[in-house]
This record gives sequence, structure tokens and C-alpha cells, in this order.
Amino acid sequence: MVPVEEARRLALGLSAASEQDHHGRLSFRVAGRIFATLWDEHHMTVMVDEAGIRTAVQAVPRICEEVWWGKRVAAVRVDLRRADAELLGELLGDGWERKARAG
Repeated sequence: MVPVEEARRLALGLSAASEQDHHGRLSFRVAGRIFATLWDEHHMTVMVDEAGIRTAVQAVPRICEEVWWGKRVAAVRVDLRRADAELLGELLGDGWERKARAG
């Protein structure tokens, strides 16, 4: 289990990461780009690439699920009640790196 405060600490521990409201939800950004959102008290959505999404879902389907935006898979939703800090930290790092490079 990863408590919300631990999830926030992991996201904000990444270089130049900041927290900002995004339509009533907390978002975590680097270079102005969102790499994760705290969807609710039990779920964090992380914007990793499609291969990373599919890998996470295949490896731990009880913890990770695909998030679709329109006709494309766009993120992985992590169940914080079942995840551990190592898994979440790896996904956040991947999401951060993807958005930091794009900026």
C-alpha cells in the first residue's frame, strides 16, 4: 500500500517536479507538462509511454490498468491500495523522464 502522502512525496522528489491543480485533481508536472495525477485517494494515473503502460498492466494486472483517452492508450492507473513504493516510484520516474525530454 502506498498512502497518498507517500505518492505525493515520490512524485515531488523527482527533479524540478511541481504540484498543481488540474480540474480539481492534483497533478504533478515537469517543465509545465503533466506526468502524473492523483485521480482519487486510491489511484494515481501516470503518463508513461504505450510500451510502459502495456508492460505494467501485463506484469501486475491487479494493480495497474490502462487509461484510454479517445482511441489511444495514454496512461496507466495505479491502485495505491495494492501497489508498493518501488513500483510507483519506477512508473513515476518513467513518466517524469518522458515529459522532461518533451519539454
